[in-house]
Amino acid sequence: MKWVCWGEDDVSAESSTEFPDRLSLMEVRLQAQEDEITLLKSSLADALRKLRLHDQQIPLLKQQLIAGKRFVKGITLPLALTRAIQSLSLEDALPESIQFIDETPIKLRGEEGDAFEEEMGKDQTWSSIVEESIQPTTIRTLQQQQSKSSEDSQGSCPQTPTSSSPAPPKEPASSPHGGPLSSIREGEKMLCSIKMFIRGRPITMYIPSNILNYEELRMDLPSQKLELDWVYGYRGRDCRANLYLLPSGEAVYFIACVVVLYHISNQTQRHYQKHTDCVRCLAIHPDKVRVASGQTAGVDKDGKPLQPIVHIWDSKTLVTLQQIGLGTFERGVGAVAFSSSDAGTFLCVIDDSNEHMLSVWDWNKNIKHTEVKNTNEAVLAVDFSPTDTNNIISCGKSHVYFWTMSAGTLTKKQGIFGKYKKPKFVLCFVFSLTGDVLTGDSEGNILTWGKSTFQIMKQTRAHEGSVFTMCVLQGGAILSGGGKDRKIIRWSADLAPERECEIPEKFGAVRTIADVDGEELLVGTTRNAILRGTFSDGFVAIVQGHVDEMWGLATHHTQNIFLTCGNDRQVCVWNAEDHKLDWCTTLESDPSEIILISVVSVGLSTGRWVVLDLQTKEVVSDLTDGNEQLSVMRYSPDGSFLAVGSHDNFIYIYNVTEGGRRYTRFGKCTGHSSFITHLDWSKDGKYVMSNSGDYEILYWDVASGCKLLRNRFESKDRKWASYTCVLGFHVMGVWLEGSDGTDINALCRSHSESMVAVADDFCKVHLFQYPCPKPKAPSYKYEGHGSHVTNVRFTHNDSHLLSMGGKDTCILQWRVKGAGTGDHKEHLASSSSVCSSSSSPENGT
Repeated sequence: MKWVCWGEDDVSAESSTEFPDRLSLMEVRLQAQEDEITLLKSSLADALRKLRLHDQQIPLLKQQLIAGKRFVKGITLPLALTRAIQSLSLEDALPESIQFIDETPIKLRGEEGDAFEEEMGKDQTWSSIVEESIQPTTIRTLQQQQSKSSEDSQGSCPQTPTSSSPAPPKEPASSPHGGPLSSIREGEKMLCSIKMFIRGRPITMYIPSNILNYEELRMDLPSQKLELDWVYGYRGRDCRANLYLLPSGEAVYFIACVVVLYHISNQTQRHYQKHTDCVRCLAIHPDKVRVASGQTAGVDKDGKPLQPIVHIWDSKTLVTLQQIGLGTFERGVGAVAFSSSDAGTFLCVIDDSNEHMLSVWDWNKNIKHTEVKNTNEAVLAVDFSPTDTNNIISCGKSHVYFWTMSAGTLTKKQGIFGKYKKPKFVLCFVFSLTGDVLTGDSEGNILTWGKSTFQIMKQTRAHEGSVFTMCVLQGGAILSGGGKDRKIIRWSADLAPERECEIPEKFGAVRTIADVDGEELLVGTTRNAILRGTFSDGFVAIVQGHVDEMWGLATHHTQNIFLTCGNDRQVCVWNAEDHKLDWCTTLESDPSEIILISVVSVGLSTGRWVVLDLQTKEVVSDLTDGNEQLSVMRYSPDGSFLAVGSHDNFIYIYNVTEGGRRYTRFGKCTGHSSFITHLDWSKDGKYVMSNSGDYEILYWDVASGCKLLRNRFESKDRKWASYTCVLGFHVMGVWLEGSDGTDINALCRSHSESMVAVADDFCKVHLFQYPCPKPKAPSYKYEGHGSHVTNVRFTHNDSHLLSMGGKDTCILQWRVKGAGTGDHKEHLASSSSVCSSSSSPENGT
């Protein structure tokens, strides 16, 4: 999702509605081209690797085959396989369950010594290895099958195994990797691995030893569910008039797809969650209970546009009272306003179409009374006259329009600037107690318009830079908020200045003001903060958030705190219990990844990474690996190693000493043909599993010098301390049919190993059962984000899940509910009972 953003002192990005659409289309095409280039590079790298293996191994293979060394304890290779070995590269010719060990031509991976010889010493013959499809275009399985037929030894292939149940296995022997070793019997078949295809690239997943019958595994919904607990952030950067105070003591504002009701005194939140895309505007009914909120159109997962809509709902019960405009509005809803002189019967709406259509609705009956083209220029605000429902004011780029509604028709008169300089933007307006219209503009002036002449009666110099917002107090005094000067000024009814104050620079400019009690104020800012305070005591932040796209998210291993970082160069430490920002620091360049133990390690977009002390906030270590973005960082389970994945295709391994304050290079993992995207450590801290941008899964023996484990079959039973790699056997079921490889941005297994949370590219958070190795696995899906979800993490005790939006700059904290949140799931359940819930289950179809 692409946003149209205003700067602090001008909103020229809104001057054309066509430009953002064209820009968005070009960005999509550019991203598609970049993806194709990445795949082409990876394919070329694969081809080069195969050629090198061909040059090194095929001569030796041919010599062994010609010399007649094709026998292992009575087993003969089929003639077809022999010819394939002679003509193809080693990787393509041999099934991945077979390898060459020194002078012994063939050996089953994972089966060694006596167990192998005992089972194979019965004059049995390898017949073939059959590839069977279990999901068209996406999943394939490699199967092993034994046959006593003597004609098989002459090269004839058996029939593809059917789906009938296999014969009961022999008592399993002990596997060298800890799992049961299935017997190889006459007529028996055993699944070895699964092949998953993403954008035409095959990805092999080896089945762990403890899964004896993959085809009969059953995927159920997880026993846990999520419930939205807290929303961090506020959308003040590019929206206005979006902060109000209700008589209940709750501040109403929005971010992403959620309207938040935050009780200032009790410090609690409630949430209106019926919107399907980003909320763009708010209006409060004259009864101070009902609320109207309008959303943008957005697109579905197939790129098709969705329809914008306005919700009218009860702020006490959070029940939706009416939905208006479905199929009427285009692109989004930019502004809404209730009438006030008739007890709020009508609702005025301006959409984001090219003509910025202005419509008036009897919202309770869902009847559109009238609609008219407004202007091709940006429209920023609209409201009814407080004394006459038939009079409507709208303003925006270089205009103020005075509308009159009569007999179902709207007519407009344009405000005349006359001898006064016409501003580039008229940003806001209010009605004085005398009925005059006061406008604030980009020149820093407040203009007083006659209520009947539509001409300027008075100009008052108010701010340096733009006047972003105005608010009328009960006694008739007026508040104005400035852009460049960040000032809040209190004016008398005749616009004589009375008091002023300046908000701290770190919070940005004043975006909107809400009166609390005539003295205390709530202030929304352009850097996505909400401040509370007075002119005499100053202002403190009660809501804060990031101001640019976020990707880095980490949770503490023993405490309920978490860290975030993003393109705004901020590293923020949050308290998940108190729902507050503990501290924040700004770095010299964009942080891209963050991890947390007793210290904070932050990877930057330049190849540089720093370590911060969690208590003192000081930089205790500063290192550089390459000159490209660092995409992932992980400490080993005991904290003695740090793995740093980079966009230069390398994983850098560091020794960690002095309680995380000293780092020395241990080695470098070399072998990926694309940038590193995800990595995890094994529970013993000796191995690393990694994913890359070209959908590759590699395993590394760190303890033996960062060696690449070419025999990936040997890692099928390895236990992993964390599971954040999006590609792997245990999480294969989270991918939908037809996924292009970028549809899942992140995932995280719970510490109890019973569930896995997934962040997708379609604004959704999913909750799956873990393990989840079969396609079309069912899941619960949760909405709330208005942009691609970039990251998810469980807190240290699995009590909460944190999800992070990209462009929506929103952090959602979900409470984990249900049985088994602390139970360790060792095996897949064959059946389970699922409780009914309002959560949306998804079957992966």
